[in-house]
Amino acid sequence: MNGHGGPSNGAGTAEAGGEQYANHVGPSSGVNGYAQPTPYQLHNEAIVHHLFHAGFQTGNYADTVLHVLQNMYRLHAIILSRSPFLAHLMSTSPQTGGQRTIYVHLEQEPEVTHEGFAIAMGYLYSAESLNSLRPENARAVLAAACLLGGMDDLCGYAYELCRQSISIENIGEWLEFVEAIPPPASDGSSTPVEPHQMQQPPRTAVFGPYAQRLREDVFHFLAVRLPSVLNVGTMSTPATPQTDAGAPSDAGRDTLLQIYARVPFDLFKAAVESPTFQIGSDQARFKFAKDAIELRKRGVARGQGAEETVVLAFGGGNFGGSAVHVTRKLRKRPLWKVNAS
Repeated sequence: MNGHGGPSNGAGTAEAGGEQYANHVGPSSGVNGYAQPTPYQLHNEAIVHHLFHAGFQTGNYADTVLHVLQNMYRLHAIILSRSPFLAHLMSTSPQTGGQRTIYVHLEQEPEVTHEGFAIAMGYLYSAESLNSLRPENARAVLAAACLLGGMDDLCGYAYELCRQSISIENIGEWLEFVEAIPPPASDGSSTPVEPHQMQQPPRTAVFGPYAQRLREDVFHFLAVRLPSVLNVGTMSTPATPQTDAGAPSDAGRDTLLQIYARVPFDLFKAAVESPTFQIGSDQARFKFAKDAIELRKRGVARGQGAEETVVLAFGGGNFGGSAVHVTRKLRKRPLWKVNAS
């Protein structure tokens, strides 16, 4: 190929009975359990380093111009073809002149930011792009990597960083995110689906299966990690200090209430009813849910045309093993009687 008789770029096949790559240098012996990089490994690393800096960062010898989010990249088709999304875009975009020009439209993908797209694009050239991956941009990188395709490793790295970075400080952002994820199927009788959740496709569709995985991670944080961090239902810690009188303070419980007052209903219901939500006795869980619902009436549940309630089953749980059961029912519209004149 490319003017050579061999299989690719001048690399010929071994003659019959001969040894292919006679000058091949095998792995060197390890030092203290660590293998030393071989000359060909160092050579490959040098090539990848050159591709990233001279190819991606400076755009030398580019044959493709990519426009996205009011930014322009000078790139290389052979590298871009690693992405199924970009390969399809290049194959369906007419080429005029010496360089190919392609346009990536992200108006319908608000989760893909300029920074996230740039990191994912750089990863097509080299793993050096991972140096720019941080908790603050991990979700945008995951969205871009899922969109471009062909980079499962980057998706895994970004997802794991997202999962680990869920905290009290950013739980509000994650609640907004999971609210855009369609909840599990419902008949609408006790947990009616909101109109904004029925729009197709949702803004989180770009994440594919990672959307539900992140939703489950947020649920785990709400039901398991958060009560533990705040020490709700256990002995006081710096997160839940004691008063001067020595009685446990409600600071941790108050923080938990404020967060649960903002949780989408399907997650709120699942967390309160979950056996992993350990905040004390069934009565303590019932009282917590009741207080949270009162706060929700002035916030996330206000103006939704539905009423949230909680009941406690005495003598054991009758609702799938839980003694506490949360429901939401549509408010009935008042019927007006019209008198015949």
